[in-house]
Amino acid sequence: MNKMPSAAPRVIPAATVVIFRNCPQGGPPELLMVQRAKEMRFAGGAAVFPGGRIDEADRVLAARLAPGVEPETAAARIAGIRETLEETGLAIAVEQRVPAEAAASARALLLERKELAPVLERFGWTLNLSRLVPFAHWCPMIDGAFDTRFFLADLGTGAVDIAVDATENTRLFWASAAEALRLADRGEIQVIFPTRRNLDRLALFATFAEARAQAETIPVRMITPRPVERGGERWLTIPEGYGYPVTGEPMSTVRRGL
Repeated sequence: MNKMPSAAPRVIPAATVVIFRNCPQGGPPELLMVQRAKEMRFAGGAAVFPGGRIDEADRVLAARLAPGVEPETAAARIAGIRETLEETGLAIAVEQRVPAEAAASARALLLERKELAPVLERFGWTLNLSRLVPFAHWCPMIDGAFDTRFFLADLGTGAVDIAVDATENTRLFWASAAEALRLADRGEIQVIFPTRRNLDRLALFATFAEARAQAETIPVRMITPRPVERGGERWLTIPEGYGYPVTGEPMSTVRRGL
């Protein structure tokens, strides 16, 4: 994954996890989305994937668990696992079976201690960081923006308990990528530009295996949206060749996170 250029704005390293489950009724896989509280500075009121900023404790734990992995990628994986447990109650990338009651207790401990390491120690859990598949890397070149690494993770059957944290988020829901786009088009949810472009891309896949195969084929490079003029109208665009079927949107319809 890309490093920031030396003269770049001061951005906030973050991680996001696109969590797949098999649709109970059959059809395309469903994705877990969280609706942000309207009061949140970033993407207030919008539907996004679970995730958040990378903490120093994530870097320390990543260095201990994955010393041979590129440090920022390893820390982002730890942050994605931690934020997912905190925001949704899901324990992902854990080698052991995690009963619902254990996940709930682990979440309570995480909210108390604010770090993942004590949770792993208390419950005797081992992480398999390779279960988080690198998918994308988005970073607007704006001071205070989030420098976000996206990962894919698969729950398989999806027979899991989830619960909103009721602080940063107000709602959790499962939807296929295509259904999430329809909800956005109908105004039932709001999605920011990076989320919409990633939903466009995720809607291409009929299975998690297809998504993973594309993610492993296309190198992850930093995506920085850029405004351009098209036919007298201002558009926000991303580069071609990164796996995205839609690479631009009129600024008049774009929802930004900041």
